[in-house]
Amino acid sequence: MAGEPIVTVVGNLVADPEPRVSQAGKPWVTFRIASTPRVRDRQTGDWSDGEPLWLGCRAYGEYADNIAASLTKGMRVIVTGRLSQRSYTDKNGEQRTSLDLEVEEVGPSLRFATAAVSRAGSGPAGGGYAKTGNGQQPSYGSTEGGGYSDTNPWAQGAQSGAQGASGFDNEQPF
Repeated sequence: MAGEPIVTVVGNLVADPEPRVSQAGKPWVTFRIASTPRVRDRQTGDWSDGEPLWLGCRAYGEYADNIAASLTKGMRVIVTGRLSQRSYTDKNGEQRTSLDLEVEEVGPSLRFATAAVSRAGSGPAGGGYAKTGNGQQPSYGSTEGGGYSDTNPWAQGAQSGAQGASGFDNEQPF
């Protein structure tokens, strides 16, 4: 659908992502996050948890496979997506409203954790990224399968004489 606002939310996964397959055989995944603000009591100065925002999230295709393989319950994540609202009747006959995100981007929050990233394979040319889970330095693939020949793809530009040591072009864009 068009016109839904794009939002970014930081929250915790309340359960492992649930991979699914459509009737057409296409993968998709659903997961829920809770974003709980910290609020300060002005009189006592104490901090406490505010009212949590619960969001259902979904993603499709190869992206869904990467999410299911990379994220687990309890992880703090940053999710960007198209926000939508739907109303439904629960099993007790009560009207409910649900906020959902169609995921554009998702990744672990590195505020309280570290992550190792490796290039996920998708056919002969390589694909997206997924966690390695082995605690080693990130790996960006190899020259086979469309990966990088250098272990740091951002440093490749630094090898060119026209670019500075940072790998960025020294020319001003204006």
